[in-house]
Amino acid sequence: MKKIIFTLMCTVIATIALGQTDPNAAKVLNAVSKKYDAYKTIRSEFELTVHDANKTTYNNTGVMYFNKPKKQYAIKMEDQEILSDGKTVWSISHDIKEVQITDAEHDDNTIGPNNLFSFYKKGYKYVGMPQEEFSKNGKKEVLRVVELSPLDTKTNYFKIKLRINENNHIHDVVIFDKSGNRFTYTIKSLYLGQKFPESTFTFSKDRYKGYESIDLR
Repeated sequence: MKKIIFTLMCTVIATIALGQTDPNAAKVLNAVSKKYDAYKTIRSEFELTVHDANKTTYNNTGVMYFNKPKKQYAIKMEDQEILSDGKTVWSISHDIKEVQITDAEHDDNTIGPNNLFSFYKKGYKYVGMPQEEFSKNGKKEVLRVVELSPLDTKTNYFKIKLRINENNHIHDVVIFDKSGNRFTYTIKSLYLGQKFPESTFTFSKDRYKGYESIDLR
């Protein structure tokens, strides 16, 4: 299951032109996109929950860092990390002490860590769904819901559900794949405008002694 999570976070999925959409849903997504496009740096704590086809649940938590002007990002979980300085990507598996090295991808028409907050702009048709209530610290919050379907039928998933809060921030993303698995990515916190040291986005052998490096470039 850990390998499934790692593949989900690393895989870049090709998409095609924007299809027919629900105008109201498009309005919501445009507001979300405008919000995130204004941010240069983001730090987000998240929770990742997987419900597989056998009704087994797997949970993981982590932190993501984004330096958008330089196309840099870092995703750090207990057993896995993905680092990119904008040119190179290091995919680190702590359980097997392995590092895979690849070239960074910057195609705006693909899904990847670099555009987790804006992947929905192209390659999907989407529709607005009934609002849902969410309770946090005893306070109820109304979430707007948009469901997206990929135009590329060769993808491993058939539906993505976005829930968006009153601040036009993404509350969570649920990915439904064709094998019966469901991946829920929940944003627990969002910090904006922070400065990150360059070491946040680069691989250092001193920090990962004993790890095998596999260069796939």
